[in-house]
This record gives sequence, C-alpha cells and structure tokens, in this order.
Amino acid sequence: MSTVIEQAVEARLVASAPRMETVPATLRYDRRDPFAVRMAFPAPATLEGVEVSWVFARELLAAGVDAPAGCGDVRVRPFGDDRTVVEFHAPEGVAMVHVPTSEVRRFLQRARQAVPDGCEHRFLDIDHDLRELLRDAC
Repeated sequence: MSTVIEQAVEARLVASAPRMETVPATLRYDRRDPFAVRMAFPAPATLEGVEVSWVFARELLAAGVDAPAGCGDVRVRPFGDDRTVVEFHAPEGVAMVHVPTSEVRRFLQRARQAVPDGCEHRFLDIDHDLRELLRDAC
C-alpha cells in the first residue's frame, strides 16, 4: 500500500526585482521512496514551460528549516522566523524560493506520521527495486 502526501505551498520566487513573484508549488512525499521529498512547479511557473520537479532528501528539508543545510544542487535554510529558503542549483543558474516555514513543518509532520524518522529502511522494497534495475539494464 502506498501512502502519498501532497501539499500545495505558496512559494515566492526570489528575483533581482524588488518584488517576489508568487508561484504555485507542491511538496510530495511517497513512503515507497521514504528518504526523498519532491518539490514540483507547474509548467506556467517555469522558464521552459514544462513541469519541473526536484527530488531531494527529506532529512535535508527537515534540517534546513532550523539551520542552513545542503551543499549540492539543493540547499535549504531558514529566513527569519516565518520563511524557509529553498535554493535549486543547476547549470543554467540558481532559483530560490521562499516557502512559509509553517507549511514546511506541517508537510514534514504529515510525512513523519506516514514514516517516522529513522524508520525509512522499513519501507524500502529492495527486491522490487533490484528487479526494476535489472529489467532496465537488459
């Protein structure tokens, strides 16, 4: 059985202009992939005109709510008391969004109810993943 948690969030895109544009985004957690979260932006909100989804560690999102976290393609850090900044680094450039911290915390709490921290390994289906990997290799 799959438990999928999706939560729409109000992301504010940080640009060089003084005004931040609000863009829709969705945080998604699926206990079949218990270590990961996804943040998706619909096609109208992206430069390419196609939906963009970033996958990164649930632990990174949780850590970044309270202190700067990450050193790779995705970095998360608090911004004041009420916002969390998520930075997406790609060869084309960097995109930063501000998300209300209360929404991130609510999403993480729901994910922890589905899969408690430290119990992620119990939800892995290694046999299925290995079959899929070997099927794709042939």
